[in-house]
Amino acid sequence: MNPLSVSPESLPVAAWVGLDWADQQHVICLYEVATGQSTVSRLEQKPEALRDWLSQLRQRFGGAPVAIVLEQARGAVIYALLSADFVLLYPVNPQSLASYRKAYAPSGAKSDPADAVLLMEMVRNSPERFRPWKPDDADTRSLQLLTQNRRQLVDQKTALSNQLTSLLKTYYPQALELAGVDSLQACDFLTQWPTLAALQQARPGQIRQLYREHGHPSPEQLDRRLEQIRQARPLTTDPAALLSGSMMVQALVQQLRPLLGAIERFDRQIAVLFGKHPDRPLFDSLPGAGAVLAPRLVAAFGTDRDRFQSAQQAQQLFGIAPVTEQSGKQRWVHWRWACPKFLRQTFHEFAGHSRHWCGWAKALYQRLRRIGKGHHAALRVLAFKWIRILFHCWKTRTGYDEQIYLKSLQKRNPTLWAEIQLLPPRKKKVA
Repeated sequence: MNPLSVSPESLPVAAWVGLDWADQQHVICLYEVATGQSTVSRLEQKPEALRDWLSQLRQRFGGAPVAIVLEQARGAVIYALLSADFVLLYPVNPQSLASYRKAYAPSGAKSDPADAVLLMEMVRNSPERFRPWKPDDADTRSLQLLTQNRRQLVDQKTALSNQLTSLLKTYYPQALELAGVDSLQACDFLTQWPTLAALQQARPGQIRQLYREHGHPSPEQLDRRLEQIRQARPLTTDPAALLSGSMMVQALVQQLRPLLGAIERFDRQIAVLFGKHPDRPLFDSLPGAGAVLAPRLVAAFGTDRDRFQSAQQAQQLFGIAPVTEQSGKQRWVHWRWACPKFLRQTFHEFAGHSRHWCGWAKALYQRLRRIGKGHHAALRVLAFKWIRILFHCWKTRTGYDEQIYLKSLQKRNPTLWAEIQLLPPRKKKVA
């Protein structure tokens, strides 16, 4: 434990460290404030080596704060540094370092020792332009990683489902209507009956049993489905297409099944962590967030209320705020390219869902489409406004109350408020 009774942020920094990390070996530039001397060394990417190095830093500077500047906000090095309570972490955007490097090496020359020195100097020379990164608690960090990894699994599932859909259309299109492609029912159905001929040879009781195991359809729908199977005609009878198609379907199903199980396990763990998170009531109150997006929004904002000093900072970090470039009489506004793509995707998707549950969000989206905005451009405008609202709720630890917002909207934008009154009744809660 740190013997100091005050936080490291409030104490003078004893040393600045630039750490250029790599998979096997890191380059470290250490600047000692008291002597003004810099040293460059190398450190192996091993848990024992990192732990010994941190222990040496603690002993050398008596537990005084040591600022470490590096190019990432997660990974093996960050996780190791989190255990040291005397360390102040300054993650730097790689593009910022690249621009800073060009000022000293216009030729583009690059080396690990030089990058370690530049990292240290960039923050040490202008500390007021940077703020140390305060990690969230373990549960919030777990939510951040779990939600992002879950999305990667969903993307893999989508890719396999698209392959399966495309393949079935070439020789067995009836399966798309009878079973779908992205469920355990589809996996069981296609495993047993990878061709229409195999399906029509099956006993009706077998087909009924499979549908019952998955809870649908109703008896009347099931009777109609059995009749549909009996009357179906194959798209092709080419034995080559049927053989290769059925084998490829089996191969894709074998990959899809474990993905579906993994996503379900992720959902359960995310639900447990989100259920006990202190900000759960706040994000549960958002229209359209639901079981998937609410935990992602919690993970995006985190628990450090000093992380953002304004809604604009959040809009910029999340990649929703546009970028304006101006030179002379030329002015160009474009969307933000350098940003955490998963965070931008989170707010983009939330804005899209909110249209179905929030009157003002739907009215604003429709107005933007009427004046010529594309679908995604309209959603970015909507997400921009949502972040302003969420920032206030998050800072004040209060849930979202649509009636309060509508009263404010009636005064500030009566035209939009009037459009909301013309909308049909909307859904009351997220399914």
